[in-house]
Amino acid sequence: MHRFWPLFLLLLACSALAAPPRNFSVVYHITRNGQDFGDVTETFRQENGRYKLESLTKGVGVYSLLGVRRLVSEGEVTPDGLRPAHFEQQQGASGKAVSADFDWAAGTLTMNYKGKSKTEALPPGTQDLASYAYQFMFVPPQGDDVEIPVTTGRKLRTYHYRVDGRDVTVEAPAGKYKTLHFVNATEDGDDKQLWLGVELHHIPVRIVIQDEKLGALEQVLTSLQVE
Repeated sequence: MHRFWPLFLLLLACSALAAPPRNFSVVYHITRNGQDFGDVTETFRQENGRYKLESLTKGVGVYSLLGVRRLVSEGEVTPDGLRPAHFEQQQGASGKAVSADFDWAAGTLTMNYKGKSKTEALPPGTQDLASYAYQFMFVPPQGDDVEIPVTTGRKLRTYHYRVDGRDVTVEAPAGKYKTLHFVNATEDGDDKQLWLGVELHHIPVRIVIQDEKLGALEQVLTSLQVE
């Protein structure tokens, strides 16, 4: 029997490596048109089948005057990945909160913005602005196209991405990673690109967004701590 013990340990180690981390914290640095813009700290915690994800964006220099942007997503961890129950976001201490409540039993999504509520049908697999990028940890991308319904708290839309490259090397302050590169697949989409770390449970390593108002925003991984 002892001859099988090393193999058992190897299989156990591989299984642990394949499982998404239960708790982690990541930090990203953001530039706007090549200039320092801010830092994002995102913390993920799960316990007893529930999760909480908090994202804090702090501007640097003149952008610090915008205040802290806070996103919070809470819900369940299921065999199909993250199932949000509540999402909220707020810009600065005096900013008005935007939120969304997911009623999976009734199949409805209620979005709350500027004192008004709007309820729509809740598509299967819907994520929120904070959770959608981390859904890939639990449900790795399959094939060359991915569609994810996402709510911002103001509206519900479907993000559609296609694979533009596999095992693409990205050098970030946190290290050098093999990534899966996604680009926007629709002309009227959000013009966002994602580089997901293949050996990091598909945690985003780099994100690039072309915003009409802010210009080119680039977010790169500067640190990752797994507990």
